[in-house]
Amino acid sequence: MARSVKFYESLGFRTRVGGKDADFTTFDLGATSLNLIAGEMTGATRWWGRVIFYVADVDALYALASMMALKPHAPPRDASWGERFFHITDPDGHELSFARPLKS
Repeated sequence: MARSVKFYESLGFRTRVGGKDADFTTFDLGATSLNLIAGEMTGATRWWGRVIFYVADVDALYALASMMALKPHAPPRDASWGERFFHITDPDGHELSFARPLKS
């Protein structure tokens, strides 16, 4: 949990419940919440999808993540489906996307 708390707080998430020594932690980012539960991984890890967080400034969050050496997958880009986004993987292998709609 400690490495996840450090990772998410580095991206600007606010810890609402729990923390680095807890078995359960809730983070807030704007109007969105994320819950993490500490536990042992069992079986093969497979890709499960990604969580998308909508933020006001994708480029600023990318710059913060890069400054904190969190290793985003690639710089932000504009997608054909009308969003600017970048992806990053948390310490436990969960893929996150930070995005904002492009203005028409």
